[in-house]
Amino acid sequence: MPGNKPNHKPVSKPARQLLFSEALQHKRLTPTQINPQTSPPLNESTTMSDKDQSTTMDRILQEITTVSRRIEGMDASITSLTLETKSMRSDIAGFQSRVTGLEQRMGSLETQINTSQEREQDFIYLRSKLTDMEDRSRRDNIRVLGIPENEEGSDMQSFLTSTLPKMISLDFDPLLEFQRAHRIGPKRSDNSSRPRPIIACLLRHNQTRQILQVARNHGPFRIDQHEIRITADYSKETNERKKAFLALRPRLRKLEMKYGLFDPARMWVTKNGVSKDFYNPDELRLFPIPAYGLSQHRQ
Repeated sequence: MPGNKPNHKPVSKPARQLLFSEALQHKRLTPTQINPQTSPPLNESTTMSDKDQSTTMDRILQEITTVSRRIEGMDASITSLTLETKSMRSDIAGFQSRVTGLEQRMGSLETQINTSQEREQDFIYLRSKLTDMEDRSRRDNIRVLGIPENEEGSDMQSFLTSTLPKMISLDFDPLLEFQRAHRIGPKRSDNSSRPRPIIACLLRHNQTRQILQVARNHGPFRIDQHEIRITADYSKETNERKKAFLALRPRLRKLEMKYGLFDPARMWVTKNGVSKDFYNPDELRLFPIPAYGLSQHRQ
């Protein structure tokens, strides 16, 4: 009816806020169009302007772009690491192949070394046997040192047959006989120099032993004021071992050790009631040590 006030139901606060949000969304109301008495209060997100939203979006896009670039950089690094890993695996495989080859070569070399050592031992054994055979083949020989050149004339055997018994004061029955006798080395024109040695092979071995025994016990001898020595005839290796043994005599005397050098090249050493035979001068240089297992003194 005219004159009556409209009958409006009061609107609750939540309803007003909902209506305000819808109006703001569809009509794009600005804060000046909003009735503060009938509109709900605006929060910070609702009152954000388009410029602020654009700035925020640009910042987000920049951060996303930065993160994307970082991810791309990480992808490139991962790709590089993958390639390096593959290269390292290839190198490691190559190294393993080379190590395997070296191990095989080392095994082959060890086999060759073992074989060489065995051959060396065989060579040493064969050399010692050859030296022994050569010494045995010379056991009927004697060496006469100091007789002047041309003293024998033209017949060396006749000269020794007549001279040796007188020189060593020994009678032989039967008479001395030689298979061969001659000087060693080229002829020397200078008679004043040291004369060449004479090597003689006797026919009977017992006469050789008699001459060497007298030479050891009573030598040296003299002919017309010339000093004459008589020794056994041995191989070069045996003579070198004898010289090495003789060079050790001062050391043995300093250690107050008794010793004796026997043919062909064997030195007997004793001290404090124990003794040992040495065939190698190098072993004697280490004497005495318990590892040699010295036996009791000979009776």
